[in-house]
Amino acid sequence: MTHPTSPDLWPESTTVVDGVLHLGGLSAPWLAQTFGTPAYLLDVPGLRRRAADYRRAFTEAFAPAEVSVYYAGKAFLSTAVARWVQAEGLGIDTASAGELATALAAGVEGAAIGLHGNNKSVEEIDLALERGVGRLVIDSLPEIDLVAARAAALGRRAPVMVRVTTGVHAGGHDFIATAHEDQKFGLSLASGAALEALERIVAHEHLDLVGLHSHIGSQILDPEGFAAAAAALLGLRATLVQRTGHLAGELDLGGGYGIAYTPQEQAVDIDALARSLAAACRAECERLGTAQPSYSFEPGRAIVGPNMLTLYRVGTVKPVRLDGGGSRLYVSVDGGMSDNIRPALYGADYHAEIAGRSSSAGPVPARVVGKHCESGDIVVRDVDLPADIRTGDLLAVPATGAYGRSMASQYNLVPRPPVVAVGEGQPREIVRRETVDDLLALDLG
Repeated sequence: MTHPTSPDLWPESTTVVDGVLHLGGLSAPWLAQTFGTPAYLLDVPGLRRRAADYRRAFTEAFAPAEVSVYYAGKAFLSTAVARWVQAEGLGIDTASAGELATALAAGVEGAAIGLHGNNKSVEEIDLALERGVGRLVIDSLPEIDLVAARAAALGRRAPVMVRVTTGVHAGGHDFIATAHEDQKFGLSLASGAALEALERIVAHEHLDLVGLHSHIGSQILDPEGFAAAAAALLGLRATLVQRTGHLAGELDLGGGYGIAYTPQEQAVDIDALARSLAAACRAECERLGTAQPSYSFEPGRAIVGPNMLTLYRVGTVKPVRLDGGGSRLYVSVDGGMSDNIRPALYGADYHAEIAGRSSSAGPVPARVVGKHCESGDIVVRDVDLPADIRTGDLLAVPATGAYGRSMASQYNLVPRPPVVAVGEGQPREIVRRETVDDLLALDLG
């Protein structure tokens, strides 16, 4: 029994026995026969361990400051996942009425939930206030008046944070870097909009300023940006107390911690990151002469991403001659961009391995593609696969927990795959497979 290549790339319980991939002791062929393909397979013990590890790492590094960790539900959220991460001491960070309703349906108390969004509806704000959500993250100046008006109408004080655009630009692709000026999120520190928002909130009778928030991007592998953003927030906090006498109690430093998607990548060392970030925050507070705030963090991808893989079945295998000479094997699978849009959306790289048998054939350059009517329907752009790969083989693509299912579509009217939980009791669907009947039930003719 061995582990597959690059253990950081695969769910914790993944092993390979005579060439056959196993998850939680269950073979890929058995899982494929039982639940069908494509299917997202979630390693539940691994998910829970990573949730607990993130909470421990930040709590230990920032002690004696109070620390809260929120699971970023946008990565992948279901009622089962919400219950599992809550059991490990995490709250839930939501960004829509659907995510908020899912967390509440899982039994998560409102006080342990946050609500993000650059365009929150009245209905979303009212639901958050009625259910006692612990923080609404203000994203614009007009939203201050909207949240205050809804709080007044409901006879409440709204607990709010202000999302600050710090100018620290980090992350892989411009679509997922969220702290530069020219984008839709947050209030600019450089322009003075963030300070204006904070002063208005402090003065408002229906708003309670919980703290300041920053999120600098996603899939960040260099930790230096987090310290720079924290210093910017702490400086803004010091300015606010000088101008208003109000010392904001909490700093939320967001998430965005990178994971490995290919054998060449290495995930962020969260213990090292937490220690260095805590030291930077302590030093900055000492320099500014302000007391330490409490801190909160919002990992999502880093918790669920490595603990899920997608299992496909191979269909057509076709060699294609390349313009410069040589050839590439196009390996078509029974899913594609409808279950993982990230390669098509912003060129995300993935890895794939045969999961159902051993092979002694040599490797050949291959591209794993989906079944959709798009030339950009690519699952893995470049990967070496055995030359004898054939129709009916099982192919596993690791690190698909974020944002495979959460960004999945019904393009070409292809039903979305199930999410199968493995490793906690009997394997079971926690999100069932869609069917064509489901699609037709939405069609009112």
